[in-house]
Amino acid sequence: MERRSELTRSTLETRIKLTLSLDGQGRAEVQTGVGFFDHLLTLWAAHGRFDLKIEAAGDTWVDDHHTIEDVGLTLGAAFGQALGEKRGIRRYGAALLPMDEALVRVVVDLSGRPYLHCNVPFPVPQIGSFATELVAEFLRAYANEGKLTLHVDLLHGENGHHIAEAVFKGLGRALREAVSIDPGVEDIPSTKGTL
Repeated sequence: MERRSELTRSTLETRIKLTLSLDGQGRAEVQTGVGFFDHLLTLWAAHGRFDLKIEAAGDTWVDDHHTIEDVGLTLGAAFGQALGEKRGIRRYGAALLPMDEALVRVVVDLSGRPYLHCNVPFPVPQIGSFATELVAEFLRAYANEGKLTLHVDLLHGENGHHIAEAVFKGLGRALREAVSIDPGVEDIPSTKGTL
């Protein structure tokens, strides 16, 4: 059975329609109105091998913050919905992701307990018109709604574009490992019996 979900979110600030398949080919159709964010989500999907479709409209004339945070919330919720009971998954995933001079470590536990540790100091406040502080805002929203423990650390790097790409590629890779089915395991991977 394909692990798939479809969600919509509508507020006075944003309207989001999202489709996610965890067992995809890495295809992405992303239109959020924030070009660099579209690029990052496309990388996430490609490296996670997730099929992702997002149509988002937000009050970007105010700021990109609402759109990016709400996409994070919606994507996290869709991710959790697609996982279902989490029976038979590996649960943990990690990636050490280089992007030229940048090196990022991403470690995830699909624990059911939302937590974000993000130590990614960007050397620049913006990449084009994209505010780099929004990377952490997205990760926080995603971890909270996806109910997962997420640790992201920049080990070294000088170029903001490379750092952001490494974060999203690494997140895709770590999640790909965590959601993969562990051969021969049929139970929920927890001594509690639930995640």
